Amino acid sequence: MAGTRTDRWRNWAGNQRATGIEVVRPAGADGIAGEVLRAARSGRRVRPIGSGHSFAAIGRPEDVQLVLDRHAALVDIGPTGLVTVQAGMPLHRLNAELAAQGWALTNLGDIDRQTVSGALSTGTHGTGARFGGLATQLRGFELVLADGSLMRCSATENADVFAAGRIGLGALGVLSTVTLQAEPAFALRAEEGPGHLPDLIDGFAGFMTSTDHVEFYWFPHTDRCLTKRNTRVPLSEVAPLGRWRAVWDDEILANAVFGGVVAAGRRVPALIPPLARVSARALGPRTWTDRSHEVFVSRRRVRFQEMEYAVPLADAPGVLAELRRVHRASDWRAAFPVEVRVAAADDIPLSTATGRDTAYIAAHVPAGTDPGPWFAALESIAGEVQGRPHWGKLHGLDASALRGRYPRFDEFTALRDRLDPAGVFTNAHLDRVLGPAGS
Repeated sequence: MAGTRTDRWRNWAGNQRATGIEVVRPAGADGIAGEVLRAARSGRRVRPIGSGHSFAAIGRPEDVQLVLDRHAALVDIGPTGLVTVQAGMPLHRLNAELAAQGWALTNLGDIDRQTVSGALSTGTHGTGARFGGLATQLRGFELVLADGSLMRCSATENADVFAAGRIGLGALGVLSTVTLQAEPAFALRAEEGPGHLPDLIDGFAGFMTSTDHVEFYWFPHTDRCLTKRNTRVPLSEVAPLGRWRAVWDDEILANAVFGGVVAAGRRVPALIPPLARVSARALGPRTWTDRSHEVFVSRRRVRFQEMEYAVPLADAPGVLAELRRVHRASDWRAAFPVEVRVAAADDIPLSTATGRDTAYIAAHVPAGTDPGPWFAALESIAGEVQGRPHWGKLHGLDASALRGRYPRFDEFTALRDRLDPAGVFTNAHLDRVLGPAGS
């Protein structure tokens, strides 16, 4: 047996916990298969886990937890940029491995602590109207099935499983290796500055397509926003921030000072509106150029819980306007900014961007606090335009609601029932959002 017993687990945000579980750390596909078979034969459920960055209970174990930190090596980087890694490798290590050999991933989210498998399985995405989420860069994977067999999947081998399993929620099997298409390394010229929410709503489409990768952060209790515009440029143009400016902006202001603001607001909620105005003014304009992964990724040291909804791109201005209206009409306290990003349509059945160009609107609350009506308002407003929740973030929808928002939902669940009819890879959360296996 490759693991030890433990009586507790918690995710990064601390809002998902489990006790009395068995944790195993297999190495190699055979080791993973052995642990899956051992659990299945004793009638126990298995959940693979990465770094625990999901806020939803998607990774919460009930019986056996598979931790893949001993299955996290680089397998190969080919001459055309096809990179194969074991599924437990974290994104920050993959980014470093690629950069060292002159490659980069096309797009990234703003956190790189997740494992490759966890990020893929939950539909992690970045921003950019011409670019899809991380799963659109996937070219193949190996999957350990509930019977212990290993299935290789690509556009030409087990193509139906590949098509659906690019975002698989860990419900089809355990990813063993994944192959991604990288591209020649590039830099990003980052331009950050102030924005005004009504202006960004009115000019939403033009602003969000004004360069390659665009996003903004709205500070509730104000109409102030922080805008970020990242433009692809050659590596020869790299001109990073000076060390002390980077430390001041990214560690002191964005983390230490903001952490103090959040802590003060938790102790005295009435302070949140004036502190929000301080936070909105704290980060001034700046421009710099660095390797792509150094610009895409932000350091997040203040822990939080998050809800994010994907809405049709054309509906995003209306959703933001209504969210602003209901917030202004309430006495809610929102210490964290609302994050707004965009992505291109794709053809992955459970992708939040499947079949439509998409805008992402994300609300946050401090870890350890009740999201209350703030998250409920976002969910209700997004629901009016058939919004789809991020699979790794908090939401209240079940399979009956989600089926109506994903045209190929039943295609995925039928595949899940074929590959895992006994529900070895499910948990209570997946039973809720997909329906019980074999039902």
